[in-house]
Amino acid sequence: MTIDVARSVKKMFVDGNWVESESGQLFDADSPATGEIIAQVPKGTRVDAQRAVEAAHKARGAMAKLKGFERSKRLHRIAEAIEKRSDELGRLLTLDQGKPLKAEAMGEVAEAAEYFRIAAEDLKRLEGRVLPSASPTKLVLARHYPRGVYGIITPWNWPLTMAAELIAPALAAGNTVVWTPASSTSVISVALMECMAEADFPPGVVNLVTGPGAEVGDEVAGHPLVDGVGFVGSTETGASVAKRAAGKHVMLELGGNGPQVVFADADIGRAVEGAIVGCYLCAGQSCTAGERILVQEPIRDEFVARLADAARALRLGDPFDDATTLGPLNNEGVATKMDEHVADALKRGAKLVLGGERAKGFPTRLYYHATILDGVEPDMRVSREETFGPIAPIIKFRDEKQALADGLDTGWVNINESTNYWEAHLPFGGRAGKKSGIGRVGGRFALEQMTDLKTIVIEISPE
Repeated sequence: MTIDVARSVKKMFVDGNWVESESGQLFDADSPATGEIIAQVPKGTRVDAQRAVEAAHKARGAMAKLKGFERSKRLHRIAEAIEKRSDELGRLLTLDQGKPLKAEAMGEVAEAAEYFRIAAEDLKRLEGRVLPSASPTKLVLARHYPRGVYGIITPWNWPLTMAAELIAPALAAGNTVVWTPASSTSVISVALMECMAEADFPPGVVNLVTGPGAEVGDEVAGHPLVDGVGFVGSTETGASVAKRAAGKHVMLELGGNGPQVVFADADIGRAVEGAIVGCYLCAGQSCTAGERILVQEPIRDEFVARLADAARALRLGDPFDDATTLGPLNNEGVATKMDEHVADALKRGAKLVLGGERAKGFPTRLYYHATILDGVEPDMRVSREETFGPIAPIIKFRDEKQALADGLDTGWVNINESTNYWEAHLPFGGRAGKKSGIGRVGGRFALEQMTDLKTIVIEISPE
């Protein structure tokens, strides 16, 4: 199957209609895999974002009339539309984002559908509560109600699942949505919006505005008619979003620099497998990537050698080739950061075991060899900052006390498993005080947070 999207012109979705930007401007969407311009996308403005928010605000009444089971049916329709177009969506995701089609993209498409199915069923079990009262003649109820308009701002690394993990529970809870996706994956985002449009929600319930995040995302986050903001992205941008959204309900899933810790008594083979998935899935462009590999001294040499053998077996190449397991990076900013982190580590005394440079002979300069650095120290940039690329920085440690100095003060811990392991229904998020996020995505945990609790006190024995 082939997809001919070259030079096609996409539109935004506002108030139930496919529309152009009020500015009339477009921007080119180029593929990190091929370097070709695959489409032109509306360059949305603050005015476009304002119109979308106003449409979502106006649609709250129509959405409120759709009771839970009606919303559930529509969410299942979205999942069905995604599944029906799965081959097309997978190829378009690979073209737009760069991840390997067979090894990764098709799995992301399936997971996006699963998020909508989970939300469709979870909303049926969004129970209220009967609460005790000090008065013997009072009946006290607590019920979940929609918050209102949710602004959803999503990244480019998982453009389907990161959108679905926020949009699906927002709609399930009865909210209306204004979605601003990352510019570099706008084409696949429009395709997902096409699937959502098939659900036949009332006009204005779900809206898509493409364009620069600093303009359309910023406008949505700060708009006075927006009641809640869901954001997935970098820590720096998340701080800006939180500031703009002051006074609103905020859910932030931000970056991290989490370690994989390998003790001397570990099954080294399984630890290597976990590190491969943790460091090289999505070319390392994951907020749950194994950004630092802490290995206890007695097994350090064996672990590094076996990890290098496993990394050499990865197939960097055309992401449409079924044999490819490592695709290109999504954009030049990420590739440049890889260059800088490797150079800084080598300058400070780290040893390059594998990779460390961009690959030659590909359509773009975004193909990067799987990289391993040994002898990494805590003061190196690759240890202090989130690299977001295909890199495994090895840091040795002496004992458990040294490795677990912070007492695993995190929001998520995987034991005997890759750092990248998660399931769509589980609560995922950062840890307070760690700048890694606020709130939880995943299943009913996101759904509950995207509602307000209304307390209702009834006098049952009026005199």
